Amino acid sequence: MRSAQVNCAMFLCISLFQGDFLYLERFFMKKKEIVDDVTMKRAITRITYEIIERNKNLDKIVLAGIKTRGVYIAQRIQERLKQLENLDVPLIELDTKAYRDDVKSEQDTSLIPIEIDGTDVILVDDVLYTGRTIRAAIDNIVSHGRPARVGLAVLVDRGHRELPIRADYVGKNIPTSQSEEIEVLVTEVDGKDSVNIIDPN
Repeated sequence: MRSAQVNCAMFLCISLFQGDFLYLERFFMKKKEIVDDVTMKRAITRITYEIIERNKNLDKIVLAGIKTRGVYIAQRIQERLKQLENLDVPLIELDTKAYRDDVKSEQDTSLIPIEIDGTDVILVDDVLYTGRTIRAAIDNIVSHGRPARVGLAVLVDRGHRELPIRADYVGKNIPTSQSEEIEVLVTEVDGKDSVNIIDPN
């Protein structure tokens, strides 16, 4: 019996070091909700209205959601465009991992079933930070075609850019420190809509 208890304890210790420790560490970090579901809905609606106002040829628009949560935000923009303008705007899914310069190259799992030459592509992501994900997304897009224009819509802009990239449509600007994290939750993945700021200190 004692041997079983020791083995169990050793298993728990190993399990902690294999990932659960990171979960516990994150659990004890200070977390503050800064955007609730109502505010997120309003931010997405505002982005949608700005897209309508700034684009004369809405029939040329293609929304490009950046996996994972950027896809769901793009789907909501797509739904609002349908409600407001009765437009069926195409939506493609971009996987940026194979195009990043700071991670090991992986297989591209993007879903681009349409021709994008001559279109106005609007990249959609949850958080704009260093700009490296967006640069990778642009590289992905131009490897599949030649759009007339590429824009960027983000739910949250947290600053700290490392590349000269600016969002055209922003749901909310949230100033952060380098040590803080922005956590975006969406119902489709996380069971709720929320944006949290996490302080490890």
